[in-house]
Amino acid sequence: MDAQGRGGAGGMDPADQWVLNPETGNYELRPQSGQRGGGAPTGTRAPQRGPHPDGTGHRGGPPRQRRAPGEETSRPAPPRDDAEHEHEDDEDPPPARRGAGRDGDLPAQRDRRAQRGRRKVKQKKKRGKKILMWVAGVLALLLVVGCTAAYLTYKRLNDNITKVDVPYDNPATSDAPVNILLIGSDQRTGDGNDGYGDRDSLGHAETTVLLHFSQEREHATALSIPRDLIVDIPECEVTRDGVTETIPGSQGVRFNESYGQQGRDPGCTWKTVQELTGVEINHFMLLDFNAVKTLSTAVGGVEVCLAKDIDDPKSHLKLSAGTHVIEGEEALAFVRTRDSVGHSSDLSRIQLQQQFLGSMARSLTSNGTLTDPGKLLDLADAATKALTVDTAIGDVQKLHELARDLGRVPVEDISFVTLPVKDNPAEEIAATVVLDRTKAEPLFRMIQEDISLTAEEDEEPAEEDDGAKNGDDKPEPAAIGEIQTEVFNGGDVPGAAQQTLDWLLGKGAVLATLGGNADAQETTVLLHTPDQAAQAATLADMMGMSDSAVKIRENAEPGRAMTLILGNDFSGPGVPIEAPAKKPENLESSTAEDAADTCAA
Repeated sequence: MDAQGRGGAGGMDPADQWVLNPETGNYELRPQSGQRGGGAPTGTRAPQRGPHPDGTGHRGGPPRQRRAPGEETSRPAPPRDDAEHEHEDDEDPPPARRGAGRDGDLPAQRDRRAQRGRRKVKQKKKRGKKILMWVAGVLALLLVVGCTAAYLTYKRLNDNITKVDVPYDNPATSDAPVNILLIGSDQRTGDGNDGYGDRDSLGHAETTVLLHFSQEREHATALSIPRDLIVDIPECEVTRDGVTETIPGSQGVRFNESYGQQGRDPGCTWKTVQELTGVEINHFMLLDFNAVKTLSTAVGGVEVCLAKDIDDPKSHLKLSAGTHVIEGEEALAFVRTRDSVGHSSDLSRIQLQQQFLGSMARSLTSNGTLTDPGKLLDLADAATKALTVDTAIGDVQKLHELARDLGRVPVEDISFVTLPVKDNPAEEIAATVVLDRTKAEPLFRMIQEDISLTAEEDEEPAEEDDGAKNGDDKPEPAAIGEIQTEVFNGGDVPGAAQQTLDWLLGKGAVLATLGGNADAQETTVLLHTPDQAAQAATLADMMGMSDSAVKIRENAEPGRAMTLILGNDFSGPGVPIEAPAKKPENLESSTAEDAADTCAA
């Protein structure tokens, strides 16, 4: 009988003849000693893949055995991985293996075990599918809960924002410069704020900054506008509860009256700044006292530096000289202090505010606030509660997108500059200031033309042609007292001709006369005869006129004075008609890093 028959071969236990081939998953004969090349031993058949030789029809496994009545069922241990059971060799073998005889039924028992094993595998797979379904269900539930939480957070932040409808439509885009008007109000609403100054105040535009972000988001300019600047506030429309009202304008008043007074809203400040600077504004953001307190706390404090001790009873700021990290009430006191710094003026306070803003910008990028979800949520909650914005960005998603876009500007390329002003000449004791147009107009042009204040100036001036170098086309300027000109007003500035005449007479041009009004025109022009070229050169230089604005008048009457016609490009006597788009000389500015590192004097 061959080794596959009952009783085995060579006295070998059948249970030891059949082993599971892990590569095929079938039971096969165990190779015996003397076997070559892994084949069947001499006198045996190779393992069968078809019906079993004993006629049982069993495929790929040991023959099914019958158990004698009353015979105890025993089951062999499953094939073991030696690596997993290396310490079991010292134990007694399983009883089934010890009691197995030549007529033992272990192969059949192993077959049943294999079937049970297969059933267990199926059960495990079924349980596995249930587990996957359960995990998927939990993940789905978490996703729903997460989305619900995100929605609730989104709704909460949206509900925090106060919106104002302004009658302007200049939406910001990602491929164009963006100009945002930041307005700090002194309205004393909110917890703990009624103790500051005039508690009954309707609010003013106490701190106003025009933020310009370049088209490529490579640089930004923060232009601070003094609250005591004398301006003309244009009439503006205010919408409340769906009803639109026109607020009349005011001439020759403080800039801070552009908000809060006479029912003016941020849109009125928007229109005032836009007409003052010629810069088209896209959005506004209004912050009150609470904003300074909550935002400074949300970013983990703002580092500031003082060159001397400050004990200001009006702002309640008491700090020693040196570096401090401030937040909350102390931060508000810092940005409100003016009597104890510099010349005790609003201009000195602006320096403190620029230092504070620069340091806050640096804190946002250096202390992990923007990468920490918890801190970011606290900041978003504080910011949305503190903000009043125009309806175009009165949504968390829109604010987020705008912030991500503008946040690409490097902190070191954010320039802070104060609008150039000078003491009001109409006051014996200066309490207000007026615009220094000679310096302000070039600065406005830089913002209008998207030019950075941190850009390096050309090392070498543009080369002039030989004629210009030798002065062949330009006569020697005449003396101011030789200038004979009539001054006409063809622009939209009332009284411009008389103002210019008075200015010329004050400069020594005693032969100048008033010509009255002329037909409306956009550009200023100076007409002269060929023999008046020297006078024209002197007057054009005084007025800041380009060469293209100086024209020769042929066939003019002999001895007739030159004609100066002021156009819509005229903004004031002595102000260049075509202001160069370059940083004015002696204009102080600093970057966000410089401002943050500066110790206030």
